[in-house]
Amino acid sequence: MDELLKGLRAAAEPTRLRLLALCAHGELTVSELTHILAQSQPRVSRHLKLLTEAGLLARFQEGTHAFFRLAESGAMADLAHVLVDSIPAEDQRHGLDLERLETVKKARAEIAAAYFRENAARWDEVRSLYVDEAEVERVLVEALADARIDDLLDIGTGTARILELLGSRVQRGVGLDQSREMLSVARANLEAAGLRNCVVRHGDMYQLPWPSDAFDAVIVHLVLHFAESPADAIAEAARVLRPGGRLVIVDFAPHGVESLRDEHAHRRLGFANDEVNGWCKSSGLTPAQPTHLEGDPLTVCVWSATRPGRRKSAVSEAAE
Repeated sequence: MDELLKGLRAAAEPTRLRLLALCAHGELTVSELTHILAQSQPRVSRHLKLLTEAGLLARFQEGTHAFFRLAESGAMADLAHVLVDSIPAEDQRHGLDLERLETVKKARAEIAAAYFRENAARWDEVRSLYVDEAEVERVLVEALADARIDDLLDIGTGTARILELLGSRVQRGVGLDQSREMLSVARANLEAAGLRNCVVRHGDMYQLPWPSDAFDAVIVHLVLHFAESPADAIAEAARVLRPGGRLVIVDFAPHGVESLRDEHAHRRLGFANDEVNGWCKSSGLTPAQPTHLEGDPLTVCVWSATRPGRRKSAVSEAAE
């Protein structure tokens, strides 16, 4: 009862209710919210602090920026959604806030597009060396076809293409990347796709900021060749898998294209099946038969491995 009253008191103020409504449409920074509401930064920050302390909003730090969105789980998250859904569609002030929000999103998209244009030639150069990306994505989706996925993690999410591909079939999708520029691209793409159940986070693949047993599926798509310690990256990905969860790794077979090391920062020129399967086994996973997609000169491999054990039923999960 006390928690509910605290949440209701926190939301029972015009600016704070407007903030809740805006954060229901995606992750927003203090400066973006300040611009939309046309209020001072200290005032907006104070309101955000109260909403976060009440559990209605979640706050995520990314470098010098803090992002805010509706809480994702728990009683206060449910309350936040009820309150937002109760705002009349014809409310003029809310309508104006949403118009200004669209302006903010367009500015984000323009920045992301500029970054993408500047780097597109480099990415296209690498893509030209292997099979069509659509074929890679088809095999990746097949590797997860029989899996029930509520919570999905995409490590090294880049432009969030994997979240776009799978976001509609999961309850929650999370993309992790170390590049803040790429995260800007990813956020713009997720907003354009309308995938509000998907978010991106800044972080390190060797120290994932989630507890064990947090995800039903983890994907590492064309990222492992950048890793200094691929075995450690796989072990950390395996740690956050639930029993019955699946890890899918997409990367290159061994090759001799040295320009990828010299010009594109690839640390490893591909991986052998035995090597990847060995890392999976050492991390407590059971590997499946990999799929090879031959290209010229690069062959893409899709490895998958499952954590032994059964996923808990919905009844037992609810009981906890």
